[in-house]
Amino acid sequence: MKHSVLRHRRANRLATALLTFLATVSPLAAGAQLTLDECQRLARDNYPLLKQYGLVEQATDYTVANVRRGNLPQLVLSGQASLQSGAPRLPGALADVLQANGYDYKGMAKDQYRVVLDLSQVVWDGGDLAARREVAAAEGRVQKARTTVGLYDVRRQVDELFFGILLLDEQLRLNADLQTLLHDNCRKLEQACERGTAMRSDVDAMRAEYLEARRDRIALTSAREAYVQMLALFVGRETAAVEELQKPSLSPPLSGENRRPELELFASRMAQATAQERQLDAGLHPRLSLFAQGYYGYPGYDMFADMFGRKWSLNGIVGLRLTWDIGRLYTLKNDRRKLDVSRRMVAVEQEAFLFGSRLQSAQESGAVEQYRQMMAEDEGIIALRASVRQAAEEKLAHGVIGVNDLLQEITRENQARIERSAHEIEMLKSIAGLRHTLNQPDDAAGQDGQTY
Repeated sequence: MKHSVLRHRRANRLATALLTFLATVSPLAAGAQLTLDECQRLARDNYPLLKQYGLVEQATDYTVANVRRGNLPQLVLSGQASLQSGAPRLPGALADVLQANGYDYKGMAKDQYRVVLDLSQVVWDGGDLAARREVAAAEGRVQKARTTVGLYDVRRQVDELFFGILLLDEQLRLNADLQTLLHDNCRKLEQACERGTAMRSDVDAMRAEYLEARRDRIALTSAREAYVQMLALFVGRETAAVEELQKPSLSPPLSGENRRPELELFASRMAQATAQERQLDAGLHPRLSLFAQGYYGYPGYDMFADMFGRKWSLNGIVGLRLTWDIGRLYTLKNDRRKLDVSRRMVAVEQEAFLFGSRLQSAQESGAVEQYRQMMAEDEGIIALRASVRQAAEEKLAHGVIGVNDLLQEITRENQARIERSAHEIEMLKSIAGLRHTLNQPDDAAGQDGQTY
């Protein structure tokens, strides 16, 4: 029983993994339609700038790790050889007495040598290391925010290509309908010409329009292929994988809240200035540290003994050291003023960005409403143009009007259909642009639909 339960669980896990895999690759399967969100996600994952996230994190980790090592004992090895103009000596009378009593008095030598090992351990640094770690982390957050802003710009470029392909698809579809209509009229005129009720010039005029429609299709197809190739480069897939695009069903955002990554960048730069100010304050505090110093050389700490013998010796000293760099006070006021200016510059940039975003969102909201109203009129215009064209065909069949009159009505109907399709695509593009301006995902997708 227990083994069967385990096998059942393994089977469920395998099925879940398989479904997850199929859900991942299904958008790229042959014949599948790519959505706008999928294109934006693939473009983001494929964009070279994405690699900078990992590089920024690594650089920040290295910097913070190096700052933390400031708490470790600091060991310095140094050597010194010197020649002095003078050296300590005993008074002449005392030197004579020592020599008279058999002491070999030489005096301190002017050439001195030493190899020094200096060990120090910070006991209290006034918060300087913590402030430096905070500054390093703040700089990392600023760099990541800049990368996010750079990646966010890819989204608008993908929108341009995506909706450009959709618009060309609509134009190609309408071009095919136009060719069918013109071809049918050519056939009718050929039959009328055979019966002697139409002139050959009428047939030629209709066929010329049909050939022009075929020529237009070549230009439209070429433009679409170029757009598809560019979109394929953005998403990092073969052109066959982006041939079929799904027309999105978008609605304007419910609120005007701005969630752009630039705001996170401004906040990160403000936090960076605050961290730098704390580092300035921490640098004003004194530092307390333990130290131990040992050296091998001449002379040693026992200078009296070194006057009688010029031998190298081991020497050492331990103690507690207090240092206070009061020179930072000279520039403290100006350093704080610089940080204050930096904050005000960030605030001005943020205000200008929000102002520009409000203008752009207002423009895009107006465009959405404009295209919505135009689309409401387009259907009526198309219906009327189709009715007029059908009447013109009947009139031509009865010899009431000429071929050129019919061609004008066909052109007007086709133009009305093109304008209706263009208005729909432009409205969807304006909605996508508005969502991009505010960084708000599609309500149907929820917050998970936010790619950047």
